[in-house]
Formats: sequence, C-alpha cells, structure tokens
Amino acid sequence: MNPPTPCYHCALPVPPGAPFNAVVLDQPRAFCCPGCQAVAEAIVAGGLASYYQHRDQASANPQALPRQLADELALYDRDDVQRPFVHHQGELRDATLMIEGITCAACGWLIEKRLRALDGVVEARLNLSNHRLFVQWDPARLALSQLLAELRHIGYAAHPWQPDRAAEQLASDNRRALRQLGVAGLLWFQAMMATMATWPEFNLDLSPQLHTILRWVAMFLTTPIVFYSCAPFFRGALRDLRTRHLTMDVSVSLAIGGAYVAGIWTAISGSGELYFDAVGMFALFLLTGRYLERRARERTAAATAQLVNLLPPSCLRLNADGQAERILLSELNLHDRVQVLPGAVIPADGRIVEGQSSVDESLLTGEYLPLPRHAGDTVTAGTLNVESALTVQVIALGQDTRLSAIVRLLERAQADKPKLAQLADRAAQWFLLFSLACAAAIGLLWWHLDASRAFWVVLAMLVANCPCALSLATPTALTTATGSLHRLGLLLTRGHVLEGLNQIDTVIFDKTGTLTEGRLQLHGIRPLAQVDSDHCLALAAALESQSEHPIARAFGPARQAAEQVVSHPGLGLEGRVEGRPLRIGSPGYACALSGCPLPAAPDTHGQWLLLADNRQALAWFGLDDRLRDDAKALLDACRARGWHTLLLSGDSSPMVASVARTLGIDDTHGSLPPDAKLAILQRLHREGRKVLVVGDGVNDVPLLAAADISVAMGSATDLARTCADAVLLNNRLDTLVQALHMAGRTRRVIIQNLAWAALYNGLMLPFAAAGLITPVWAAVGMSLSSLTVVLNALRLSRNAPSRRPMTATAALKTPELACPPSTS
Repeated sequence: MNPPTPCYHCALPVPPGAPFNAVVLDQPRAFCCPGCQAVAEAIVAGGLASYYQHRDQASANPQALPRQLADELALYDRDDVQRPFVHHQGELRDATLMIEGITCAACGWLIEKRLRALDGVVEARLNLSNHRLFVQWDPARLALSQLLAELRHIGYAAHPWQPDRAAEQLASDNRRALRQLGVAGLLWFQAMMATMATWPEFNLDLSPQLHTILRWVAMFLTTPIVFYSCAPFFRGALRDLRTRHLTMDVSVSLAIGGAYVAGIWTAISGSGELYFDAVGMFALFLLTGRYLERRARERTAAATAQLVNLLPPSCLRLNADGQAERILLSELNLHDRVQVLPGAVIPADGRIVEGQSSVDESLLTGEYLPLPRHAGDTVTAGTLNVESALTVQVIALGQDTRLSAIVRLLERAQADKPKLAQLADRAAQWFLLFSLACAAAIGLLWWHLDASRAFWVVLAMLVANCPCALSLATPTALTTATGSLHRLGLLLTRGHVLEGLNQIDTVIFDKTGTLTEGRLQLHGIRPLAQVDSDHCLALAAALESQSEHPIARAFGPARQAAEQVVSHPGLGLEGRVEGRPLRIGSPGYACALSGCPLPAAPDTHGQWLLLADNRQALAWFGLDDRLRDDAKALLDACRARGWHTLLLSGDSSPMVASVARTLGIDDTHGSLPPDAKLAILQRLHREGRKVLVVGDGVNDVPLLAAADISVAMGSATDLARTCADAVLLNNRLDTLVQALHMAGRTRRVIIQNLAWAALYNGLMLPFAAAGLITPVWAAVGMSLSSLTVVLNALRLSRNAPSRRPMTATAALKTPELACPPSTS
C-alpha cells in the first residue's frame, strides 16, 4: 500500500481523491484542504513563491540552518538558560514562546500541526490574539533547540516569552476596566427599564405588589454597578480626601452614592423617586472616558522595552586561544573580545581591534548610509555590521551603553512633557469646591425651611452639577476629529494634538525618511570616456550586484556577471566585467587602478561615485535620497502660518544642506546625536516656543517624547511610532496640512462645547437650589446637555475626504499578503 501523499503546504496526509490542487514553482501540487490551497495560491499570486523554495531546501537538509543560528538555538538546551521561562511538570517540560511571522489563522493551524507531529511534543497551543505558543515536550526525546529549529524550518522565529511586570499590570488593569464598563452598560439598561416602568408618566396601572418588585429589581441590578463598576471613583474620592486634593472623583462619588442611597430609601419606603437609572448612566459615561484614557497609557508603556529588543540575545566571544564560543549576552564582561560577523548586530559598545567594515547606524544616528569603521574606531551596541567580520573589545555594558543612554533620555523627556491635565485639575478643584460649598449651604437652608425636601434639593444640585458635559466637551470633539483624520491617513494616539496644533509656532523636521524617502536612487550618469551611459550603468550594476551595501540597490538588476569582486569598506568595489578590471567607489580609490588623473566631480548635490578601469575613468554616478513630493506643500503651509522651521539630522552628508535650501527651511543642523537634538528642543522651550516635531527613527525618540506635539511617519521604527502623539499612516506629508485645518475647526467646536457646558451648569445650579428641579429632571437635563455636546462634536465628521482605505493595523506593520510566514 502506497503511503498517503503529504500536503504541499502543511505536510499532513492528503485524503484520497481530494480535488485541491495548485501550481507552485512550476509544478502541480496537492493539498489536503481548501484552506491550504487558498493560502498557497495567495503566496504565489503575491510573488512570494520563493518561500516554498526556501522551505523545501530546509526540509531536504534539516541541518541547513546557518551555523550562527544553529549555535544560538543550541544555547536554549542549557538548564541555566531555560530556568527563567521553562517549567517542570514531572518528566515533562513546558514553556511559553513568542512567535514571529504569524499573519493569519492558517499560520496558527500549521504551527500546531507540525509541532504535534514531532516525536516528544505532548501539547502545542497557539493564541492567535497575542502570538504566544504554549508547548509541552519530553526533553528525553526532544531537545528545545530541535523544537525551535523546526519552527525555523517552516518559516517562523520563536523566542522565550517572559512577561514584563509593569506591562502585565497595565494589561490586567485594562481588562478589569473593560469588565467594569461592560457590567455598567449591561445592568444600567436593565435597571433603566425597571425604573421607567414605575414612572406615572407611563400609566401602566401596575399593582402595588409589582411596583414593589420592580423597585427591588432595579436596586439589585444597580448594586453591582455601584460596588464593582464605580469602585475606582470611591477609592479615588477617599484618596483625595486623605490628601486634601479635590478632583472630580469626589463630586462623582457623592452624586452616585447619594442617588444610590436615595434609591434604596425609595425602594424600602415606597415613596419618592427611584434614581437607579441615573446611577447607571453616570457610571457608563464616566467609565467610558476612563477606559479610553487607560488604553492610551497602555500603548506607551512598552516603548522602552521595544528599544532594548535591538540587542541580540547572544554573541560570539573569543577565548584566550582566539576560538569563538557562543554565549548569552548576560554572560559578556568588560574587556571581553567578541567576533561580529557580517549581518550581525553589535552586542555592546566597544572598540574595533581587528578588521574593517561598514556599520549601519541608521537606527541610532539617522545616517542613511553605513559608515566605514576600522581598527581603533568605536562602535555602538544595537548597530549592524554590514560587510566584513570585526573583532571588538567591549568597553561598555548594560546601563553604560549608548543605547541605554537613549532610554534614559526618553524617560526624562517623557517626565518633562507638558502636563495640561494638571492645570485642568487645579482649575476644576475651585469649581468643585464652590459646587460642594453651595450644595452644603443650600442644604442647611432647606433643612430650616422644609426638612423633608432638603435631601432631594442637595441631591438635585449634585446631579445637576455632575461634570459630565464638561468632561465630554473636549474628548468628544477630539474623538470625532480623530476619526476624520484617520480616514485621511493620520492616526492620533493622544488627544491633545488637535488642540495643541493651534498653539504651535516652531516645527522641527528630521531628514532621512521624513522629508526624504529614506532610500538612495540613481539620479545622474556622467560619462567621461567614449562609452555611453547605458553601458557604464551595465558595468557598474554588474559590480554592485555582488555587494550587500545599500548603495548597490540603486543600480538595479545586473544584465551580466562580474568576477573576482572584492569589497573594500569605505572605498568601493573591485572586480572584472567583460574580462577587464574595474573599480567603483570613491574617486581616489577608482583612479588608483590606472593611475589616471582625478576628474572634476560634478558640481551638483548628492553623492557621486566614480567608475574606472585599468586605463581611464569611465563615468560619474550620482546618488541621492529622493525628496518627498509633498514636502514642499507642508513647508509652504508652515511658512503661511509664520512658523519657524528647523532641520535637525544625524546625517553628516551635504544632502542635509541641500534639502534645507530646496525647501526653504530657516535653520539647519547636521551630524547631531539624540542628546544634541534634545538640547536644541529644550532651548526652544526655554524661549517660550511651542514645538511640533516630525521624525521617524530611534534617534528621534527623545525628541518626539519631549515635543509639545510629535508626529512619526508610518514607515518609522516601532518605538518612534509608539512614542509619537500621531502617526502618518500613509506617509503623506500633505495630510498634516489637512490636519492643521481640522485643528482650527476642532478648536471652535471645543469652545462651543465648553461654553454650552458652562452655561448649563450655571443655569441649573440656581434652579436646583430653589427646589424647582427634581433629581430626576436634573438627570434628564444632564443627559440632554451631554447629548448636545456629542451632537455638536459629530459635525466634525462631515466633509472629511478620505484617501484609499487603510487600517491602522495594516499601516503600522510591514505590508504583507494574507499568509506566508516570515522566512528570515
């Protein structure tokens, strides 16, 4: 009997007669189900069929993992490495792993099926919502490194997951807040129906017994809202009373508690009005606002942790005999020597003792080109070695590295961020103190005039002055405007952006990836000999096709092959094309091949490389980082508002000055590290300026965090997007111009809402104090006031043009098709 045919996507048996087939890599393939067939067809249609070729090669040779990766995975078999995240269950072990490369439910199904098929795996369960994999295995039959290697073979990277306590606490608080909000919303609706049925206006001719039952039902439904959902308000009020610092928690607690007690009295005595629906309504409005605020804080909590992820988990340390051994990063000591292979991340700050290469420092400095580094030069943890192996002596670890210094700058900048909420709290204290004093005074007056009405008058005053309309005035307008801007392609992550844009008078721009597209392009070819431009480009492309340097991408695909290509970091490339020796790179290096005189470089912007053979110089090639098409429109809008503009870049190339001249930027500074950028921003703040920062790199993070308003490009690093107040999902700078117009409209709506809320509270207070408004009508008036504020804010959603549909999740991640997993 022939064994069943394995599914080409998941390797499970194909049922006999299954009609699921597709052509992959020019051959018909069989699949076990329509899901696998659809995923495979999507991969091929997206031009990613190379995923299967890579997977097939790995499956044919299970030991085909790169030596560096295999050594790194072998570290996970050590007991001391497993101790923090692996748990022992008798003879079995279990762990939670974070999986990278998951794009859809089919990925989860594939991972679980492949792992469960391994000899020694007892259980494998993947949580698609957070990409965490729980796996249990028998270490006597299967090593953890083999399990991780199997995940690599099918295209997924796995890392031990260990919860960050601060982030986990925030997530736990967020889940509890969501449950409290859900309980309040669900039970309020039921309590409202029971309460409204007792109103005489409905004239339902209820029997006394049913009337009593409905009162008690409303009370029981409201009790969880008060003691569970509203618990944060009461805890906050107690804290405020102990510290003698009044906030809205005091007023809210008094209103909710008073209405609840009054409702209980009515339920017991059968006389008076039920206020349980008012309790639920207060709770629902206020808890919604608190929940949205909590979610904003949760997004910023993981910012610093993401920066630390730039460091590799292990490194190659050289022993006294010069032999390399892979160790964990935590085992590295000062003055150790480490070997950094091409394509590897430098694990610690150090000094090069052997070798020369180019180092990509774009994440930390903003330089878009790798910089040449030789023996004696210092290198920084978190940067990428591009070309050749380096031997580095460690000079700083942990908190002493430059990467940690950026983290400290970030924390300090976040602490110095303007806190408009504190100013609002101080103003609100006086308002609350006045309202409570008025309620107490009026209550005493009514006690002497008519003691039976005193409690209801005080309760009406507390309800009427409950600051729902005031608290909704700004958030509703900002939320509506935020949705409109999202349709335009600008995602606001903090509510003060639209209000603050009206106060900006200075803008700071980063260059690479912000005003420019962040990738080199060939903008000019200047032949110097009797060779046409196309032939020169073909020769140069043949040489550059053998290089991994970012410059090579600008020359496009090669139409012919180059031989004996050698890279000289910081200088250029040498090789043979069409049988003749060639060099491309810096002018002096290229001309040294033939000894020809150095030709004059073109007097234009950008970086120019020279191509030469063993007889003469052949051509100049001009490279440039292309300016964004809509950058000028944004600068024109800034000038129209009289804003002062600055360009602060970590790039040291002439391109910085060229961009500033082209766009008419007022002030320009290049070669700036993150702390120097932050110092300039702090000087502007001391001068009383309100500053908007637009950037995209890790080097911009302290600047983004300290700015009055910060905007990150959609293509920015994860950390930059997390720390920014807004993210340009579509990478279109002209969206900011539309945001400026929306900011003006939003400010007008906010002023209208605040004026209406103040007018409402100012008018309701004397009417409630005079006993002309019952607590029920005070609750109705408060609801109508809140509704008016919301409807006015919804006007901001009108006439908001939308660009191509885009979701925040899709735009904030690397563009990808429905499935295939990462093959890195």
